[in-house]
Formats: sequence, structure tokens, C-alpha cells
Amino acid sequence: MRVRIYPSVPAGSITAPPSKSMAHRLLICAGLAQGESLIRGVALSQDVLATADCLRALGTEVRFEGNDVLVRGTDPTFAREAVYPCRESGSTLRFFIPLCLLSESEKRLEGSPGLFSRPLSVYEKILAEQKLPYEKGDTCLTVHGRLKPGTFTVEGGISSQFVSGLLFALPLLESDSRIEITPPVESRSYISMTCEALRRFGIHAVRETENTFRIPGRQRYLAQSGSVEGDWSNAAFFLAMGIPAEGLEENSIQGDRVCGEYFRRLERGSAELDISDCPDLGPVLFAYAALHHGGVFTGTDRLRIKESDRGEAMKKELRKFGVEAEIGDNRIRIGCGISPPGEELDGHNDHRIVMALAVLCVRTGGIIRGAEAVNKSFPDFFEQLEKAGVRMETENGMDIEK
Repeated sequence: MRVRIYPSVPAGSITAPPSKSMAHRLLICAGLAQGESLIRGVALSQDVLATADCLRALGTEVRFEGNDVLVRGTDPTFAREAVYPCRESGSTLRFFIPLCLLSESEKRLEGSPGLFSRPLSVYEKILAEQKLPYEKGDTCLTVHGRLKPGTFTVEGGISSQFVSGLLFALPLLESDSRIEITPPVESRSYISMTCEALRRFGIHAVRETENTFRIPGRQRYLAQSGSVEGDWSNAAFFLAMGIPAEGLEENSIQGDRVCGEYFRRLERGSAELDISDCPDLGPVLFAYAALHHGGVFTGTDRLRIKESDRGEAMKKELRKFGVEAEIGDNRIRIGCGISPPGEELDGHNDHRIVMALAVLCVRTGGIIRGAEAVNKSFPDFFEQLEKAGVRMETENGMDIEK
């Protein structure tokens, strides 16, 4: 899908979309709890739907009623042979691999080639150490056998999702386990989000040191009702356009809440910002830097293993606006001096690249192809943008300009 955005002056405000990251975590905890839980305020993005489908494969009942989700949990230690459709969700895949290893039966996790090109080396090593079968193809992964309690060493510089995946599963093993994370540790705040979700469902993970967890075994998830808080990572795109977002918690444990402070530093100029704890903000921060005084960003290596190589993707698209970017070792420098693009922009099949390009096009105008990638995390992104006063139209001729 192509979207043409016209230069606009947005007005009004939006309600921040629910946090996709917390929705994943609350749904999984609910799916592991005996009894029925109600999770309110869940946005039905493709990633969240992937998690719901995988919970069903595990044996959980999941029922959507608007933006509320009723979940009747299951005991994963009795899960049967099944296929787990992860689609393109890295969180879903990495969260469910340990859960699939709580019963003996064979599990097949499926997804796109792009999903299975992302690193899974932490789990490969763990399964090899425990002599558990692990067969990986271009679009699938097959595992079976029971995970054993023990000490799990996790490289902290690849993805926090491996730590979270283990934190979901280890409390259900027959005895205590430990997770030792080797520094540097990326996206620490996402581990804190997992611990908060576990706490809400009655699960204890004891943080012994900054990089060490002790997880008591034989725990039980307790069914709960609760709401998903607003998402700082997706709201950041609107904040970058000067559109206020209601429903955000100022004291949220989401690492992406730093976006407001980072925007202010970029406005002042000569900013050097570390995004190792908030890599999802990379594309919108690059766009904001290009609109102001440029900037230098560190902690950027993980951008290579997202839905696209986000550093290279933004470098290519920013050049169409007349802005140069330099990519170095864990470091990206973004220039400034933006002008209207002379050619179509490419969303690189990446929701955050599409939304970052929309931030730029509101200033300059432009056409974005592959705009449907927003369905991954924020299906009504363009609808919300239009409601905020941005003029646009889609390639199929449906005019949504007011």
C-alpha cells in the first residue's frame, strides 16, 4: 500500500495506543494461570494476534471482545504436539520457545523468513547443553523434550527477549533456577516489564544482583484482571510531530518514556544519545534529528537485527530527503537540513521505518510505499494521524483527506 502525505500542521491530540510489549507479557501470564483472566485495552496488532494464536496452540482459551481479552489459562506441562504461528513477531517466537519445552511433545514454531533470520543463538546453546533436539529451517523451528532447571547463562547484548522467555518458563520447573546475564545488557527496561507482569500474576523472580536472577521452582500463575498501559514507543511518533498523546504513565517502567527528554536534547543541538535501552526509538529519533540539528547515537548495533536493518534503512531513506547518515561501530551520526524527497520512500517492511518516514513527510510531503507494515504494531496509525489533522490519501484512490 502507498500513502501520500501532504505537508500539514497537525492539531488536537491522540490517545496513546496500548503497549504492545506489555500486552504480550500480560497475555502470556494469563495464559499460564489457572482460571480466567481479563486483560483490558489490548490493540489487535499482528504481533499480539501471533501471541494469541500461540497461546491457543499451547492449550489456552483466548477470546477477544473489542479491546478486551478473556483468557482461560492452561498447564503447559501437558501441552500436546502443535504448530505455533509466530508470523513476524520476534517477541512471540523468543517468549514461546522455553514454554514449548515444558512438556515432552514436539512443537513446531513457524514464521516468516525474516523472523527466522534473527538471532536465536542463546536458545541453541541452552538446548545443546541440555541435549534437547533443535531443528531450525528458513521458516520454522522444531523442538521437543523438557527443559531442566539449572543455571542459564544468557548473553545480554543480543536481545532481552531471551531473558524474558526464560523468566516465563522457569518458575514452572520442579526446582530453582538461575539466570546469569553477561554484560553488556541491552534493553534492560524490557526485563523489568517482564518482572512486573510476573509480579502481577503472583510469580516471584528474585534479582540477586544487577545481572543475576534466582527463580524459585514449583510456582503457580494466579489469574488476574488488569489493563494495558499506554505505549511510549508508538506514541513517540506523534510526540515527534507535536501531537500530544494522552494515556501515558509518566512513571512507567517502559524505557521508551525517555523519548521526550531525547527530543528536547535534539532540539538544543550537539546531542549524543545512547539508545541501548530504547532501540525501538532509533528510527523516530533519527527522523527528529534530521528535522533539527542532527545528532550522534550510540548503542545502535542491535538495529541491524530488527524487522529491517534500521540504521541502513533510515540512511537510505534520509538520503532521499537530502540528509546524510554515517554508520559506524555501534554508532550512527545523522545530519540535518531536510528537503522534500524527490522519489518514493520505501517502508522496508518495517512498521517503525514507515512511521518515522511519516514524521518527515508531515513536514515535507511524500509518498511511502509498503505502508501496510504498520499493521504489525499500530494498525490504526494512519487513521489516528488523519484525525490529528494530517492530510493524506492512499494509492487505491480512497481519499482520507478532510
